[in-house]
Amino acid sequence: MCGRYALYGPVSRLRERFGAEPGDWIDRYNIAPTQIVPVIRAAKAGGRETIEARWGLLPGWMKEPGKTAQPINAKAETAAEKPMFRSAFRRFRILVPASGFYEWMQGPNCKQPFFIRIRGGEEPMGLGGLLERWEGPEGVVWSFCILTTEPNELLAPIHNRMPVIIAPEDYDAWVDPELMEPGIVGELIGPYPPELMEAYPVGKAVGNPRSQGPELVEPFQ
Repeated sequence: MCGRYALYGPVSRLRERFGAEPGDWIDRYNIAPTQIVPVIRAAKAGGRETIEARWGLLPGWMKEPGKTAQPINAKAETAAEKPMFRSAFRRFRILVPASGFYEWMQGPNCKQPFFIRIRGGEEPMGLGGLLERWEGPEGVVWSFCILTTEPNELLAPIHNRMPVIIAPEDYDAWVDPELMEPGIVGELIGPYPPELMEAYPVGKAVGNPRSQGPELVEPFQ
């Protein structure tokens, strides 16, 4: 599962990585479900664009949002067949920009949070996500969930799932709404190469969604 992540760094780096204007991008070190965050989708005129969306998927066909679960994650292995996700998996795939994500490892007495990022900590990652548009009495709501997959060798000791990380060379194919064949899309997802990543323990303050600040991603001794 992926239940927290961070997004920070120079706007120029984010623009260069994702090929989209970031808009009002601010450093955020503890992004949690239900929050509004920037995501990257294919632009109608070509290329990519940034929109704001809420973390927790709300399908367009849902009649009573308050009475149905709004998942923050979806299993990449089954998303193409599940009614909740299959439409978005075919046509509305997005990139969720992240500087890194958090996972909790179960210890003998408590859970220890870890921060996982691209090795070196300089480059952001594009998490594979699904986007939905829901329209109600108060207007349009854009929402998304993050796909998860089996962990690689780095993540396996920490958690039994990890978010899908899309390779930069696959960004265009991933967000392409014309690419609908599940088998071909499935070739773009899977555990990210562990040698390109790093993980280290951080302080437990990240467990509180109100906590913010760069100290949350500092190594914890």
